[in-house]
Amino acid sequence: MSDNPEAAIDHKKGDPAFVTVREFIAASALGIEFEVLQGHGGLDNKIRSAHIQKLGMALAGFAGYIHADRVQLFGSSEANYMRALDAEARRASVQRLKRHRMCCIVVTRDLEAPEELLTLLCGEKIPILRSSAISSISAAKITDYLEKRLAPRITIHGVLIEVFGLGILILGPSGIGKSECALELVLKGHRLIADDYVEITRRSIDRLSGEGGKILKHHMELRGLGIIDIRELFGISATASSQTIDLAVKLERWKSDEEYDRLGIEDSSIEFLGVSIPLIDMPVAPGRNVATLIEVAARIRLLRQRGYRPSKEIS
Repeated sequence: MSDNPEAAIDHKKGDPAFVTVREFIAASALGIEFEVLQGHGGLDNKIRSAHIQKLGMALAGFAGYIHADRVQLFGSSEANYMRALDAEARRASVQRLKRHRMCCIVVTRDLEAPEELLTLLCGEKIPILRSSAISSISAAKITDYLEKRLAPRITIHGVLIEVFGLGILILGPSGIGKSECALELVLKGHRLIADDYVEITRRSIDRLSGEGGKILKHHMELRGLGIIDIRELFGISATASSQTIDLAVKLERWKSDEEYDRLGIEDSSIEFLGVSIPLIDMPVAPGRNVATLIEVAARIRLLRQRGYRPSKEIS
């Protein structure tokens, strides 16, 4: 069966699915430094795709395949092709590009941009950037950065912790003890990813990743103690920046008249961004050690990944 996450938690949509060229060239996570050769008026152009295109085909006459929302690479192959043309052919080659409102062009390997490219695109709001990285490294780093930055994402209320290598998303109403449970798991040697707010990103068709907020990363709010720094208290090994989400545990207050699954046969799930993950409804009552139960739930999940289901053996 599948639970509706709208009823279980509050969530809000993340950033729009675009990156401006201005943000792109300033991103430290990209690991590439850019020089803006021209086109400062187009720095607010939007990059909407993580796919990279090389300009070779367009310069050779197949400009119809240009996607304006993708970063365009101009590398050694393009430079060698342009040098092989006479001046008139170079102008005609670049002229084809003017019909397309490309978001930006990246010249790699510190190559000199052809004069025709700079001259013919001078009046266009198409930033021409230059980096020292070779084309293959530029393409890999740019794609990796844009895939992370443009991935669908939401922010939810909850706690994310790594237990035995699995990402466990702890959900439940405010005050039920999510943070206290996570703290006990940290004391048992597991790692905190995020407390209170978890930013969930869909990294592929069936994979979700979670991380904490940028302001209170590695911090936890505990009633009576305030905000504590888990990394400073327990060391760097007690935290991690991100984690694949493998299982969700929803804490709820024990109700004596409620029917609960006692054999572990029923399969529940919860969906975020179109991806379903296994869900365990865990009632909380005095005397129940929830942190230990979550450890056991993680071990059961690992067994199920290997195809073993103890509940089936006795059913």
